[in-house]
Amino acid sequence: MPGELDEAVPLPRTRACPFDPPTGYRELAGGGIRRLSFPLGGEGWLVTSHANAKAVLSDARFSHRSELLASPLPPPFELPPGDHRPPAAEPGAFNKMDPPRHTAYRRAIGHLFSPRAAADLRPAIEATAADLLDAMAAQGPPADLVRDFARPLPAAVVFDLLGVPADLRAPLQDNLDTIMRLTMTLDELIGSVTVVGELLDELVASGRAGGALARLAARGDLDLQEQRNIAWALLGGGTDTTSNMIALGTVALLVDPARRDLLLAKPELLDGAVEELLRHLTISQFGASRCATEDVEVGGVLVRAGETVVVALPAANRDAAKFPEPDRLDLTRDARGHLAFGHGVHKCVGQYLARETLRVAYPALLGRFPGLRLAVPAHELRMRDDMDHYGVHEVPVTW
Repeated sequence: MPGELDEAVPLPRTRACPFDPPTGYRELAGGGIRRLSFPLGGEGWLVTSHANAKAVLSDARFSHRSELLASPLPPPFELPPGDHRPPAAEPGAFNKMDPPRHTAYRRAIGHLFSPRAAADLRPAIEATAADLLDAMAAQGPPADLVRDFARPLPAAVVFDLLGVPADLRAPLQDNLDTIMRLTMTLDELIGSVTVVGELLDELVASGRAGGALARLAARGDLDLQEQRNIAWALLGGGTDTTSNMIALGTVALLVDPARRDLLLAKPELLDGAVEELLRHLTISQFGASRCATEDVEVGGVLVRAGETVVVALPAANRDAAKFPEPDRLDLTRDARGHLAFGHGVHKCVGQYLARETLRVAYPALLGRFPGLRLAVPAHELRMRDDMDHYGVHEVPVTW
């Protein structure tokens, strides 16, 4: 029988460098899998190696069903004793379920996020980026890169794609931001979940939605609850993620002006540089969780049925066995095979749209402001340790 590791550790959270994963991963990386303790009690597993991460994420014996998973994070507010695992996913919430239901919903939206669909959206992304940069230039320095560019660009792209009316965009985005905080009051959580739910219910029931949501409604095989929850999953995963990659990626380029200058001088490096930034920064800071549905051996360790495995994507993307000198940000590196978007059947449905947005955002920003630089020392930036997705809260820049 495969061996088991006895010592349970909490999920590493402390970073020595804002661009690196928590330092605790390096100490745990040797075997690629370690016993993990959960804040609400119980134990599971933490996977840190690239090979083991791919193995878990591609194995159908590991479930993504929300009601089976234990959280490696403390709750955002104090909870009474008891079982606080989330309920089963509602119809349409494909990101919290397994095949075949997951597969059916992915097929319903897959064409919206194909490589060709993302490429077709490029002119619209470029136009939106140009408008935002025009506004930044008119306002003059200093500017907040997050507020003025990184946050509104992907939000506009996703809202336009889904056909969300202008008057609903700000309240949806603001309340989704609240839900993604790691600390809040119960009233704040209930309030934001209620607002998002009511806005999306009104949107799909009224027929006001255009774009992709209107096409989903026209299929005739998805009820209002399914349409609402599909929209929620796409909005929740499609705006905050790309926004943080734009902001944090730009900071990583600006702290070493040679990186910025390299991208400006050699635009042919752009696609590879985007992949390297995705690998190096890995904003999905708490990784991906799966529950074993039967006993499975992973990396020489027996994971028992019912145990949660947390796949540490930031650690896997810094695995020296896959990426030599993994802590070096090398814009000329071949970073293909990174796990920033996950792996397997649950790999991010919006990965191609995210890539296209990043391929527009970085050169548009640096090309418009070739002398762009941080307006404050890098160590003064307020990092998003307190949010589900890692990044920077504000990035003061000047030019």
